[in-house]
Amino acid sequence: MGLITDGKGRFAVLSDILGDEDHLGDMDFKVTGTDKGICACQMDLKIQGLPMDIMVQALTQAKEGRLHILGEMMKTLSAPREDYKSHAPRIEKMVIAKEYIGAVIGPGGKIIQEMQRETNTTISIEEVNNEGIIEISSVDKDGIEAAKARIRAITATPEVGEVYEGKVKNIMEFGAFVEFMPGKDGLLHISEISWNRIDKMDGVFKEGEKIKVKLIEVDKKTGKYRLSKKVLDPRPEGMAESAPGQSGGGENVVRSVVNRTNGNW
Repeated sequence: MGLITDGKGRFAVLSDILGDEDHLGDMDFKVTGTDKGICACQMDLKIQGLPMDIMVQALTQAKEGRLHILGEMMKTLSAPREDYKSHAPRIEKMVIAKEYIGAVIGPGGKIIQEMQRETNTTISIEEVNNEGIIEISSVDKDGIEAAKARIRAITATPEVGEVYEGKVKNIMEFGAFVEFMPGKDGLLHISEISWNRIDKMDGVFKEGEKIKVKLIEVDKKTGKYRLSKKVLDPRPEGMAESAPGQSGGGENVVRSVVNRTNGNW
């Protein structure tokens, strides 16, 4: 808001002042706010004091102007956008545990370089206060999300009972080793592939094939992971569960397990 006075009691309150009015006028009064009220204001005066009637008119006129401008803005955009445009440059930060820094970087920087190349991002990582601070920048939102997903997968802790989509890495006579998380392999024993008995691994899988597996055990001594594929399928009717280490083959095994404790069944 601006003000012009003639020194004789006459005045004019101006809206949206320009440079000349700002320099030659008697008041420079900036008022900012929302439709609910004033957030801030700032005033410069070239006259001795400001009568109350001028102040009231200036604030009233500022409110009318502010509400008009806000109304025009609302016609175009009534609320903040949920996100930037997909091609807008952006940078996002992740915090990981210190011990995972090396896993994200990889030997000789292999993992992080591959991640940057495949997701079209720039990734920096440093240790700050015993934490790994990762910054991912790109003009491609999908690339950033892909990089974040890969980092989360690398730093995630495998949980018993969770189902993962893994990749067959090596096929052995007794089963297959499956990479179910980045850098984490587990054994899918031949007895855990199917409810039907499998005698040989020939033709069961191909290296690189993607399969769904469930993490059923983490060895407390060695930390090795044991996987199962058959538990994701319904158990055939009448088939009892195999004892640990035994094949859950296609034989219809009927077991009667009797537990005698102090003469009680």
